[in-house]
Amino acid sequence: MTDTIEPLLVDLVTWIAKEPRDYFETMDAWRTSCPRLPVWEEANARGLVTRARGSRGEWLVCVTPKGHTLLGVRR
Repeated sequence: MTDTIEPLLVDLVTWIAKEPRDYFETMDAWRTSCPRLPVWEEANARGLVTRARGSRGEWLVCVTPKGHTLLGVRR
């Protein structure tokens, strides 16, 4: 599974790094019911992304410093 999920983790973190994403938009795009590809869950477990309150009180998904490090290593 690791070989399969690694590129997807990079894709997810890259997508979020472009701009903070609304939590619901992120869930719509990245949540999966497939137990073999838990990309969102794995990104959270590894500390690559986090949720934070936006200026209007909405939940945003943002890349953590650890996520930025992952992108720097992969580039």
